[in-house]
Amino acid sequence: MGVPLLPTISTTFIVISAVLVAIGWYLIYKRKIEAHKKVMLAAGVAALIFFIIYASRTIFVGNTAFGGPDEVKIYYTFFLVFHIILATVGAVFGIVSILSGLKTNLKLHRRIGPITSLIWFFVAITGVAVYMLLYVIYKGGETTSVIKAILGL
Repeated sequence: MGVPLLPTISTTFIVISAVLVAIGWYLIYKRKIEAHKKVMLAAGVAALIFFIIYASRTIFVGNTAFGGPDEVKIYYTFFLVFHIILATVGAVFGIVSILSGLKTNLKLHRRIGPITSLIWFFVAITGVAVYMLLYVIYKGGETTSVIKAILGL
């Protein structure tokens, strides 16, 4: 059996959002403000698509528990919790960054935008790592509710 479709698609959207953020950085460095705005909004849309797919799968199907060896499971669990916290913080920062940019609160936008971008790059990298550990390096475990998957119950 190959990799599961929905997690593959959702992870792809996180990677797309991070690539778009990198392009957005380049555009603002070149002072191409309108292009920066469009690309960063597209990055936000890509992240939102990820979230919709992830949340829908979690609600209707459940999450996949770690299927690797028990001696790796504790490290995976800490890593997953770190990723979830980082993603939550990144999402909040992302919303504030987008809104401050759209409302031209440039003082706030310039202050938190770079921080938001760095957080989001780490979210994308750790998200891909979680995906690889769950579906590529090890065979995924049981698909169950999110609480059971995170805690390994």
